[in-house]
Amino acid sequence: MLRIAIQTKGRLNEQSMELLRDAGVRIGDDKRKFLMQAKDFPVEILFLRDDDIPQTVAMGAADLGIVGYNEVAERGYNVDILEKLGFGACRISLAIPKTEKYEGIEYFNGKRIATSYPNILQEYFKKNNITADIHTITGSVEISPAAGLADAIFDIVSSGGTLVSNGLVEVEKVLFSEAVLIGTPGLSEEKMAVARQLMFRFESVIKGKGKKYLMLNIPQSSLEKAIEILPSMKSPTVIPLAQEGWCSLQTVVDDNDLWTVIEQLKAIGGEDILVLKLDKIVL
Repeated sequence: MLRIAIQTKGRLNEQSMELLRDAGVRIGDDKRKFLMQAKDFPVEILFLRDDDIPQTVAMGAADLGIVGYNEVAERGYNVDILEKLGFGACRISLAIPKTEKYEGIEYFNGKRIATSYPNILQEYFKKNNITADIHTITGSVEISPAAGLADAIFDIVSSGGTLVSNGLVEVEKVLFSEAVLIGTPGLSEEKMAVARQLMFRFESVIKGKGKKYLMLNIPQSSLEKAIEILPSMKSPTVIPLAQEGWCSLQTVVDDNDLWTVIEQLKAIGGEDILVLKLDKIVL
């Protein structure tokens, strides 16, 4: 039985649970339990605080963990990073009051910096020959400058809205993070076989995110131009239609390119365009 540690609550919990469900790992919804067994896959889920997950996996109390890379980097425990999971994107940045003049990283020499990530910040300052007073805070870091507790902060930034509402401006982006799958070094071959099966499912789900399946009819005379326009994993599927001079094209398109591709296809005679949601791509 493989044990996976995930966040009990917070920004990564819902996305981790969604990924597991999409990968065919069904778990009950009894939130009072801290350990739950999947119904149709040989894993059990351990619910923990996110900052406890790296240590738990390093100790072998959980075989795998889904956690932000920022926590892995901060805690420094010996774990294997097995897979990037494509959600929970954020960065850890230095921010200062917007009324301050900033001309470079030397600004932080002699300053007091509030953060929940002292180890990452200490390493960053060491590489840049900065001497500062790093003040560790576990609560609302962003209010520290206004409260007179610090001159600047080093904290997670997603949209930047929290910084703005607290009169701060981001000046140095130090570490980019996303959810990662981590593993205990030296897993047994039996457990690693289950882990590889799970990672295969995760990869299929991740590849399907942000993609659409596109189907359309196109005149034979425009087929070559259409193939030049259409992205694909190998090449578009081409199917002759019963109506002479026409064919059907099918391919996968990135969400970001969808409307541009549709407009280009319509301009060369594309008709009857269908766009379908994709759940998974298995390569």
